[in-house]
Amino acid sequence: MQDKHLSELRFNALPLHPLLIQSVSDAGFEFCTPIQALSLPIALRGKDVAGQAQTGTGKTAAFLLATFHHILTEGEKQNSETKNADQNTDESKTELDKEESDTESTKKPVKKKTDKGAIKALILAPTRELAIQIHKDAIALAKGTDIRLALAYGGTGYDEQRQAIAAGVDVLIGTPGRVIDYYKQKVFHLNAIKIAVMDEADRMFDLGFIKDIRYLLRRMPEGDQRLNLLFSATLSFRVDELAYEHMNGPEKVRVESEMVVQRIEEIVYYPAQNEKITVLINLLKSGEADKRSLVFINTKHEGNKVAAWLEANGLSCAILSGDVPQVKREKLLKKFHDGKVDIMVATDVAARGLHIPDVSHVFNYDLPQDAEDYVHRSGRTARAGASGHAISLACEKYAYSMMDIEQYIGHALPVGKITDDLLVEPENKPDLSALKSYDNKRKPAGRRGGTSKPTTGAGKKAMAPRSAAPNKPASRNTVERQDRPDAVYVNPLEVMPDHKSRYVPPPNKYSARFGEVPALG
Repeated sequence: MQDKHLSELRFNALPLHPLLIQSVSDAGFEFCTPIQALSLPIALRGKDVAGQAQTGTGKTAAFLLATFHHILTEGEKQNSETKNADQNTDESKTELDKEESDTESTKKPVKKKTDKGAIKALILAPTRELAIQIHKDAIALAKGTDIRLALAYGGTGYDEQRQAIAAGVDVLIGTPGRVIDYYKQKVFHLNAIKIAVMDEADRMFDLGFIKDIRYLLRRMPEGDQRLNLLFSATLSFRVDELAYEHMNGPEKVRVESEMVVQRIEEIVYYPAQNEKITVLINLLKSGEADKRSLVFINTKHEGNKVAAWLEANGLSCAILSGDVPQVKREKLLKKFHDGKVDIMVATDVAARGLHIPDVSHVFNYDLPQDAEDYVHRSGRTARAGASGHAISLACEKYAYSMMDIEQYIGHALPVGKITDDLLVEPENKPDLSALKSYDNKRKPAGRRGGTSKPTTGAGKKAMAPRSAAPNKPASRNTVERQDRPDAVYVNPLEVMPDHKSRYVPPPNKYSARFGEVPALG
């Protein structure tokens, strides 16, 4: 039976390269998703595409297949042209010329020059996780072809990535910062670019990457000399401006659908802030989440507390946030993907680009402050036609976001009743003393600004108070400290005995004019 999330267009009905049709078949895909059915026929004709579709609808496969098809067909076209040119040259030669050329070739074999720094396609993603996911999908779809892939993203593997790109690559997938870093080092160049892809373009703007994107696009051949593909969850005005500035009259394709798909069952509870962790633990232990679950929080500090509570009560979990080192991030995601960890507590760094199968439940422990983030969080479940649940806990701290969320998604969320079973206190309480408190962080002792006073070296000498001159008695307004007999300080009590008194200037010839003090006789 046909799945509702798929179209009626088969991949083998498209003019795809035979090797790609075989790769798609080996991956187990037969029908296109709606965004693939709309964008692929246009892109395969060599026409630019600006596509809009919600997360988890197959946008990655759409631009990867179009990119690989363009590279394979262009390579075959160049090979055939070179072969025909060689044949025409051989036919025009006389037999004597052929013998001389054969003799020369036996003496000095001619090697074709290859430009290792030239890349054919550049695929840009806003986050490391999304770049890694695209590279993983690209390996599967490029299986059986001679297309060389490379990955460039920050946080880890600097030398390994650099060497892989320097060895020669056809398709470079990466985040803007690391890509520009290698480009400025002349590890590769953009003169031979044939395909430029921008994924999650709206997120590029949100993260402040738009200047980097423009920097790279302006160093490529003109827009009409390459294939340009742009995909985004929303085609806002600024995304349209980017498309029309750097693309060649792109055709817009949109998959109009509800913000949150009908396969997701939504519900919101309204606990007090100090009851949220109790409600969450009881929901998880009651069998509400029988498979992998994502718990979204707004700050890393809150995530550490939630993870500590879950671990103390026998729920295996891991925490994923923006400042987790990249190597550790990848290990945590692999454990979650392999089922070794049942619950992932994450900030919005995991709200986009991650395709983790069988995520049955998404918990908004903290309501997102941006309504659009609610859609992206919920999109981590109910992927590829599956069903899922999105459960939100709206406490008094973040409940103000609910009105914007419901207005953005176009419907009201059903309200769940907090029963006595959900308020049963957890069995174990974790030790939270080891966690840093960013809200009540104490400043270190010392002078203003929280900087501590140096106690050794030149700093101590520079910051020492001025002492009285040698052999000079202290004035009546100074007092000596017992712990520092050489230091003399002004005693404010002698200068101003009454702290409530106000300073009165001495009388002068102008005072009588204003009646401040009697005129001196």
